[in-house]
This record gives sequence, C-alpha cells and structure tokens, in this order.
Amino acid sequence: MTQNNMDFSALVGSRICHDLISPVGAIGNGVELIGMGGSSGPEIELIADSVGNANARIRFFRIAFGLAGTEQMVGVNEVRTTLNDLSAGGRVSYAWDVMRDVPRPELRAGFLALMCLESALPLGGFITITENANRWQFTAQGRKINFEDNLWADLTRANRTVEVTPGRVQFGLLPQIVDDLGRELGVRREAEQLTLSF
Repeated sequence: MTQNNMDFSALVGSRICHDLISPVGAIGNGVELIGMGGSSGPEIELIADSVGNANARIRFFRIAFGLAGTEQMVGVNEVRTTLNDLSAGGRVSYAWDVMRDVPRPELRAGFLALMCLESALPLGGFITITENANRWQFTAQGRKINFEDNLWADLTRANRTVEVTPGRVQFGLLPQIVDDLGRELGVRREAEQLTLSF
C-alpha cells in the first residue's frame, strides 16, 4: 500500500484529534457533575469555558487537518455549530451563509482558508463565508489587517518559496488542497478587508 505525504499528515491529524476528543469530553462531563453537585464559581466557569473552546477547536482541526473522504458530507448545522462554538472562545466571529451540506474535502479547504484569514486579524474581526456559482468566498473584516506579503503571495504561486512555520501550516496546506479539488485560489486585499476564494 502506498500513500502520499499529504495522506499521512491527514491520518496523523485525524489520530491526534480522535485521541484528544474523549479526554476533553470527560473533563467537560466532570465539570458538569461538579456543577450539578452545587459547586459553582468563577473557577468552574473558567474550566467549563476552556473545555468548550478546546472541544470546538478539536472538531475544527479534525476537519481542517484530518483525512477527508471524497464522499463524506458535513451538514450545515454541524458546520454552524462548530464555528459558533469556536467564536465563543475566540476573537473572530463567523457568518456561514452556505445553505447546503458540504463535501468534506471542500470544507477542509474552507476551514484552512478560515485559519489563514484568522492569522490576518490580530485584533479580531468577522469572517463571512458564501458560495456562488460553485465558487467559495471567505471575506475577513477587522480594524487591522495583518497582511504578510510573502506568505499571502505564495498562496497563488505555482512554485512556493516561503518556508512555512508550525503557526502558519495552513498556508502550506491550503494551495495543495484547493489544487486537489481542481480549483484556483484567489486573494484580494483591501484596506479593512481580505478575501480568499476558490
């Protein structure tokens, strides 16, 4: 059996997320039981919020970095719930304006695009996701757009030249995933807005 490096990295991502979701869920259940026993306070609330955020991130990462079966669909409610839970613990809010279930490979590219845009919003912001005529569009708005010229330009180059760091791994994966979908990646920058499309 032969698999390419992208498959193996996706398998590793799936395995890590799978192994983390159970203990994080168990911590959440424990916090809930403590709350039912009459204990409350800022400490319990902080733990519950942290568990909720960790759970949302793992679900998000499982799609972004995990293995994506070509026939697998993700329901619109699941996507919205994941993004709503993610925004509850973060500085970025999302508007998922796509009204259909999404093939997991497309959603994987979409979540990687969201990660790229999040990195450009150091003060937080808002990302709108739309689809029109089979083309996805992800538009980020914020008070400050941190546009790392070389990194963003590399997204649309045939031969990528920028070395990707662990904190920016999404920039290395997104062009490959979009190419696998048979799509072309587009980047448009404005003063307080940044758009990715494919």
